[in-house]
Amino acid sequence: MIDAAVIGAGRIGKIHAANVAGEDGIRLKYVADVHEPGARALAEAHGAQVADVEGILGDPAIQAIVIASSTDTHAPLIEQAARAGKHIFCEKPVDLDLVRARACADTVTSAGVTCMIGFQRRFDPTFAGLQARLAAGEIGTPEMLVVTSRDPGAPPLDYLRRSGGIFRDMLIHDFDICRWILGDEAHSVYATGSCLSDPSIADAGDIDSTAVTIRTREGRLCVINTARRAAYGYDQRFEVLGSRGMLQAGNVRPTEVTAFSAHTVSTDLPEAFFLERYRDAYAAEIAHFVAALVNGTPVRTTIDDGLKALELADAASRSFVSGAPVTLE
Repeated sequence: MIDAAVIGAGRIGKIHAANVAGEDGIRLKYVADVHEPGARALAEAHGAQVADVEGILGDPAIQAIVIASSTDTHAPLIEQAARAGKHIFCEKPVDLDLVRARACADTVTSAGVTCMIGFQRRFDPTFAGLQARLAAGEIGTPEMLVVTSRDPGAPPLDYLRRSGGIFRDMLIHDFDICRWILGDEAHSVYATGSCLSDPSIADAGDIDSTAVTIRTREGRLCVINTARRAAYGYDQRFEVLGSRGMLQAGNVRPTEVTAFSAHTVSTDLPEAFFLERYRDAYAAEIAHFVAALVNGTPVRTTIDDGLKALELADAASRSFVSGAPVTLE
C-alpha cells in the first residue's frame, strides 16, 4: 500500500484527493493547504490527517505527493519532494518561467523519482480513443491537427493577473495535445490574439481569444483556436486530417439524447466546465500514476512533457508580442 499526501485543497485538490482515496493500492494519509479550514474539511471527508509540508516530507511512510496548490508553488514543492525521495504527481504547469522549470526538471532527474505532470486530456476516453486509432494507422500519416478549445467564461481578474497569460495558463493543454497527437516536435510557432469579450482582461495584461499555427519538424500543421468565452458551454474538440482520412473527437454532453420535433432537432449543450468534462480523465490519470508506482513502469506524461508544452507557450507568447513567427531549436 502506497501512502500519499495531497497538497492543495482547492477545487482541483478536492478532485485529486477523492480519486486518490477511491483508488486501490494507495491511501490518502495527509492533506495540506495554507487555508487550514479547507485542509481540515477535505481531510475529514476522506479519513486523512492535516499536516504541513514539512511534516509530510519528513514522514518516511509517505511515498507519493500530489501537488494541487497554486502555480507559484509547483516548482519549489516538486524540488522539495524530489530531494525527500518522494514520487510526484503535479498539476500543470511546472512553472511559469522556462528557465526555472528546466532547473526543476534537473532536480527530479538527479533524484531519480517519478514525476508525472497532470495533462489530463491525454486520459480522456474520447481523446485517448482517437489517439489509439491514429497510432494504429486508421487514417494513414497525420498531416494536420485542428484544435478548438473554448471556456464558458473567463476566470477572475485577480487570477488572470498572476496566471502567466493565456498561452501559459489555458493553451498549455492544447500545446500538449499537439505534441501527443502529431507525435512530432514544433519547428515554428505563430500566435496572434485579441481581447474581445471583456476590456478589463486587457487591463489585466492578458487577452481572451487566440489563433496559433504550429509547423512541426516534419512539416505537419497544427491550428489552435481558443476563447475565454463560449455562451453555449465548455467547447473541447479536435480533428486530425491524415493521408487516408480524418478522425474527429467531439464534445462531451451530460446525455446523448437527441430530441426531434416538427420544428427543431436538439441535443444537450456541452458539459458546463472542465471539472465535469474531464471527471473520467482525472480519475484515469491518478489510476495510471498509482499503477506506474506499483508496477515500476514509466508514466505517460513526464516532467519533460511539461517542459515541452511550456516551451511552446513561451514561443507563442513571444510571437504574439513581436507579431512574427518564432523558430524553435
